[in-house]
Amino acid sequence: METLDKKEKNTHHGHAVKRFRHTLGKKQEALAIELGMSQAMVSMYESKKVIEDDMIEKFAEVLGVAPQLIKDLEEDPVTLIFENNHNNEKLNQAYFIEDHSSNQFNPVDKIVELCEKLLEKEQEKIALLEKLLKERN
Repeated sequence: METLDKKEKNTHHGHAVKRFRHTLGKKQEALAIELGMSQAMVSMYESKKVIEDDMIEKFAEVLGVAPQLIKDLEEDPVTLIFENNHNNEKLNQAYFIEDHSSNQFNPVDKIVELCEKLLEKEQEKIALLEKLLKERN
């Protein structure tokens, strides 16, 4: 007995548009200008699971892909997790903002400072050993 596993495709038209846009290195603003709409509208379309066929064709033309690619591109859960965590430029900038006011130092200066402390401690040990040696004699 043979069972056919019919699996429904996990597609999201808006995410497909976003993935193609990212692949081409385009910003939403640039895509919006080419489509003659606002950046907010592009953002709205990228969040929609199902986009109307006429709009898919417009996106496909501007992105230089076949409309069927946008319709059929399946969601990969691992890719989604990665994209959601790494493609948000504003989020990435928030993680990498550096506070130069209190954490700025020259590594060479730190090494010199540590070497001076070590040398000072060694000199103290030598002085203590010399004192102990004189007391013994």
